[in-house]
Amino acid sequence: MEELLEQAKKVAEEAEVFSVSHSDTNAVFEANRLKHVQSRETSGRALRLIKGGRIGFSASNRANGTEELVAMALEMAPFGAEAKFQFPPLESYQRVEVYDPKIEAVTEEGMVELGQSLIDRVRGHTPELVCEASVSVSTFSVEILNSRGGRAAYRKSVFGIGMEGVLIRGTDMLFVGDAESSCHPLADADTVAATTIEQLERAKETAPAPVGQLPVIFTPHGVASALIAPLAIAVNGKTVLQGASPLGNKKGEQVFDPRISIWDDATIDYRPGSRFCDDEGVPSQRTPIIENGVVASFLYDLQTAALAGTLSTGSASRGLASLPSPSLSTLVIENGDTSFEDMLADIEEGLVIEGLMGASQGNVLGGDFSGNVLLGYMVRNGEIVGRVKDTMVSGNIYEVLKEIAAIGREGKWVGGRLRIPHMYCASLAVSTKG
Repeated sequence: MEELLEQAKKVAEEAEVFSVSHSDTNAVFEANRLKHVQSRETSGRALRLIKGGRIGFSASNRANGTEELVAMALEMAPFGAEAKFQFPPLESYQRVEVYDPKIEAVTEEGMVELGQSLIDRVRGHTPELVCEASVSVSTFSVEILNSRGGRAAYRKSVFGIGMEGVLIRGTDMLFVGDAESSCHPLADADTVAATTIEQLERAKETAPAPVGQLPVIFTPHGVASALIAPLAIAVNGKTVLQGASPLGNKKGEQVFDPRISIWDDATIDYRPGSRFCDDEGVPSQRTPIIENGVVASFLYDLQTAALAGTLSTGSASRGLASLPSPSLSTLVIENGDTSFEDMLADIEEGLVIEGLMGASQGNVLGGDFSGNVLLGYMVRNGEIVGRVKDTMVSGNIYEVLKEIAAIGREGKWVGGRLRIPHMYCASLAVSTKG
């Protein structure tokens, strides 16, 4: 990396080298049985330079080829975007734990045993269930060097386990499942199994869905499937710069319910989305997005921050073959003070949504969501009475979150990168095929 940086410095005003190596092992199960265990290792380097005030970029997974990388980046520079930023100097980073050495002791045999035990436990409850599952172990090594003396390097470990099951009875198909991930090795699959079995229990019976404007409770998974994508796009600094974000000119304004606070925090230890610096070497931080319903901040990398006349929030993410862009790392929605049971008790007739399918196919930039209920339940007189079928829910996150009925008092990690409580919406449009 030092050699590549030195060569680039000779021909450009500024330069940065980004190196990443990745190894992962996956135990994959299909139709209730082990399909394969597969391991792979990848590594590569990316060069970003500023020549004539414009950005040149190249990348390669070859161990050598320094001269070729420099030549390709120089060739691209005249066609690149105008650079409005400078690379960060050497920084003092806070400690963020994202690597657990115990990951090295995980064996393929142990991964297979864990995955099969998950399937066996869930099928012990519902033998007809056909399951797909995976257990994965990944390690990442990232290193960043730049011509202003910036230098950062870290290792990350990620352990994941997930399952999807389908129950087919005639023309009816029921989909259930859950996933969990951490920088620690997971000793068991209890959480995933318990959630999946709970879904099966609630879905034992079917019930006709009500229609009209109805109260809806989104579980943490339901919130993730319906509400997060429009919000993530709206707070992305690039969307704001393009003038496409509904929140772009509302910083400092009360847009949401005062009980809603949301932040992006890459400094939470042992979360798969955490790190002590972003992919440009800028220190990670806890960035408030919504504070008590007020739009507080947007997410920026170096280039978008410079264009916006502000500072990077340490939100740059990149693949090896792509330039950095701002993105979420670890999103947290603050807990409320209402239990799920109390939410249910408040509903005479309504729905609980575990997941929507196709929710992001509408006007996402405008905050609209509309999707078929992949898994949801009918609530009558404060009790779940069965699963609904052929049902669609639609709404707009800015209307939904402006006056939320209640927020759950216990958050759940969804996918390892989102911590979300239950959210109770007073009125959403519900329709059925019938």
